[in-house]
Amino acid sequence: MSDKRHVIIQHLLPKRAITEFGWYVANAKAGLITSAIIRWFVGKYGVNMDEAVNPDISSYASFNTFFTRPLRAGVRPLANSTFISPVDGAISQLGHIEHDQLLQAKGHTYSTRALVGGDAALAEKFNNGEFATIYLSPKDYHRIHIPCDGKLTQMIYVPGDLYSVNPTTARGVPGLFARNERVVCVFETAHGLMVITLVGAAIVGSMETVWHGTVNPPRTRNVRTWDYTHDNITLKQGDEMGRFLLGSTVVMLFQQGAMQFNPDWQADRPVQMGTAMSQN
Repeated sequence: MSDKRHVIIQHLLPKRAITEFGWYVANAKAGLITSAIIRWFVGKYGVNMDEAVNPDISSYASFNTFFTRPLRAGVRPLANSTFISPVDGAISQLGHIEHDQLLQAKGHTYSTRALVGGDAALAEKFNNGEFATIYLSPKDYHRIHIPCDGKLTQMIYVPGDLYSVNPTTARGVPGLFARNERVVCVFETAHGLMVITLVGAAIVGSMETVWHGTVNPPRTRNVRTWDYTHDNITLKQGDEMGRFLLGSTVVMLFQQGAMQFNPDWQADRPVQMGTAMSQN
């Protein structure tokens, strides 16, 4: 299927209804039917169950319990690096923020202000900084870990569309990551402010954080903001910070001068959680 046709179909599909149905199916506890769906999924996408704490497909009560499965201790060792990859996935784009513009795909950029839900003061802090976007495919581990020690200061839920976030859609839908539903997490670190944005997508029924639990649903029409300045929620490098219930994308923002990317980090390359993201 051509990219153009794929994008047209994305525009026409009832994305919210499909997502709500997917959420229902993924949370259903249907015994043998659930096990059959998981077994099919593992075979189709090549999921490595040997890495899971529990490799027994038949023991998962729901698809989402399987999808957010924890990994065995030691299978994702943390690199000796200031910043590590927060997820398993493929690097979509990374590099310098040109004033306030992030590269989505060839010919497409979007602004930091749009990404964070319109907060101009927050967005301005990342002018001329660095960014990285990682796409999580269906086969990947879907828990999200913090790249460096950080103290949570704010979380923003931004309502939006539910387009697929695969590379084809990223090439064809302008402003995709600032258009889809997302959860923006702001951290204070020893290297300045850091934003980790969890971007929702078609069939991504929910996003969760360890400090809040399920952020969506409910899906609201308005931006929702939580201030954690005085809550002393701190995470150490590599700690789990959240998870996707079905896959999506993470977009990270770093302030100017905070980091230099590991030369091995290049667009379209696969990465694993815990590998070195920065040179230092």
